[in-house]
Amino acid sequence: MSNFKNILKEKRKELNLSLTEVSNVLKIDNAIISKIENGQRTATIKQVTLFIQFYNLNEKEVISAWLSDKIFDTIKEYNTEFSLDALKVAEERIKYNSKNTISTISDTVTPLLIEIDELKITWDKCRPLDGIALEKMKEYFSINYTFDSNKIEGNTLTMQETYLVVREGLTISGKSMVEHLEAVNHFEAIDFIEELVKKNEYLNERVLKQIHYLILKSIDKMNAGLYRKVPVMISGSSHIPPQPYIIAKQMEEVFEFYELNKNTLHPVILAADMHEKIVTIHPFIDGNGRTTRLIMNLVLLMNGFPIANIKGDINSRTTYYNALEKANTNQGLEDFYTIVAKASIDSLKAHINLAG
Repeated sequence: MSNFKNILKEKRKELNLSLTEVSNVLKIDNAIISKIENGQRTATIKQVTLFIQFYNLNEKEVISAWLSDKIFDTIKEYNTEFSLDALKVAEERIKYNSKNTISTISDTVTPLLIEIDELKITWDKCRPLDGIALEKMKEYFSINYTFDSNKIEGNTLTMQETYLVVREGLTISGKSMVEHLEAVNHFEAIDFIEELVKKNEYLNERVLKQIHYLILKSIDKMNAGLYRKVPVMISGSSHIPPQPYIIAKQMEEVFEFYELNKNTLHPVILAADMHEKIVTIHPFIDGNGRTTRLIMNLVLLMNGFPIANIKGDINSRTTYYNALEKANTNQGLEDFYTIVAKASIDSLKAHINLAG
């Protein structure tokens, strides 16, 4: 099998292109391209994608070569007698992961996951942050997340109003008390899931119900933290959630899935799966969207990722609902995985930028 650097070098020479010509088109410094071609630098997934598109290369062949180079370089660095054993263990984990993934990860999603893994390495290098920087960052992203998650559900508070309600305790004229409580409750729920991560708590049904309780407390005390006891319909959706008498069994199966897959699935895929599975069951009378997005982010936080924020503007919300509708009606999870993966990428980039 050709290695990645040779594939690039041979293709460039075949097309009779100079480093400068390639650099001008791809907007990658020609010195960087030279180092990649000589094996002195590892290309990022974005650069790999640009090379594939520009040279019209076989995606599977090129990404396989690129990944195999990275794996070989890692093993070569440690030069241990256990290298082959480590490869066998990794192979078994990959096989197990493939076997237990309900929907095959598409060619569209895979590059996003590779980019996420690269960004995660960079983000890990940024930590730990000092106390003040960490608190400022936490407040910024928690406000944004609270605003967008509530906006998806129809809350009309603006970003600035959300800040004033949750941080200054102000009452916004013309806004309902429920909208104020939704903001306060959600902000508190973020604190709660972050505390769970600090304490290394397990994710289970008890935690799910605690999160839902925080979302609905002071709004609907009768139903806060409790599975629904009545059938429901989802406005604008052809999906009909299960009858209440089978919710407990289905939720038990969701958390069995989590236990089986928490150490094998990619964390972003696992987070998306947990969101989709729970929201499809629609276990609560209200607050399902906010609760499942918090579960999604709890899974991400437990795996060292920052919170991924799905935007609440009209276009993002429509795309999100359409992807969920596809997933709920067995038309595939690719669109939903893509949304969650892109939200994770945006979040990692924003956190890295602020940390820098």
